[in-house]
Amino acid sequence: MDSFGSTIVEDTNSSSLTTRESHHKRKTLVAPDINISLDQSEGSLHSDDFLDAPDDLDINIDDIETPDETDSLEYLANDDTPVASVKKIPGHFFDDGDHEEGEATNGRLWRTVIIGEQEHRIDLQIIKPYMKVVTHGGYYGEGLNAIIVFAACFLPDSGSPDYHYIMENLFLYIISSLELLVAEDYMIIYLNGATPRRRMPGLGWLKKCYQMIDRRLRKNLKSLIIVHPSWFIRTVLAISRPFISAKFINKIQYVHSLEELEQIIPMENVHIPECVFQYDEERMKARSESVQFENRPKETENFPMYNATAIKYVSLLCNVL
Repeated sequence: MDSFGSTIVEDTNSSSLTTRESHHKRKTLVAPDINISLDQSEGSLHSDDFLDAPDDLDINIDDIETPDETDSLEYLANDDTPVASVKKIPGHFFDDGDHEEGEATNGRLWRTVIIGEQEHRIDLQIIKPYMKVVTHGGYYGEGLNAIIVFAACFLPDSGSPDYHYIMENLFLYIISSLELLVAEDYMIIYLNGATPRRRMPGLGWLKKCYQMIDRRLRKNLKSLIIVHPSWFIRTVLAISRPFISAKFINKIQYVHSLEELEQIIPMENVHIPECVFQYDEERMKARSESVQFENRPKETENFPMYNATAIKYVSLLCNVL
């Protein structure tokens, strides 16, 4: 019996030939089938379980025990955020090798980040069209008080075939970017205008983002300014109250125009997408036309005089008759 388990033929004339052939043969290992699904399953970030709020969900996030001084993001004890790197890449073969940040595998770029003391790999290639969703808008006040701009109009369309995979990687990218951009106190400018409903993030996704932000970042957040708030975003925040602390709710501020936003923060380094500018102009134009309509001269104001005259003639006619 040889080292690969080949059968030795008893014929002495062919034994030497069999031995030579066995040395040239390579052992072929067949990998077992691995079934990796991107469907909404238990533990998935986009599972419908996140949309169902249990009765005992009324917790204060700030009361959860987390280290006072840490540069890493902390998981909740019952956190089940899926790791994007263990998902199968849509339309590609997954590479299990260890690669540094920016190294290409199978034509894709990856970034390795540490969140909650766990290593995650972000598929930079798949989220490249959506990276403008988070930008640095400069500073306000004294010191390094950062302005973080979140443009919802750059989020992916929910009808995309790889939507779940994109959102999982974009989720990790946003959390890791926030950790890098913030040094001291900061505020978030959420540009909600010009965002169609199909691009709005789901409640479960927003909830997970909030839970993944560590205690230091939650405490240093001074204000969340929502520009052009819609009925939908107001409803989402109302539903989110059971699992969001009252301190966070008090930091939310609604702004209805870019002109109003300019009165609150310096706008020199704040990047406003062109579609948001157009949306703001249309709203301001519609508001101006509405004001003009309300202030227009009303012809009905002369009606009482005409009515009095008509009554007078009717009265005279009745007297004649």
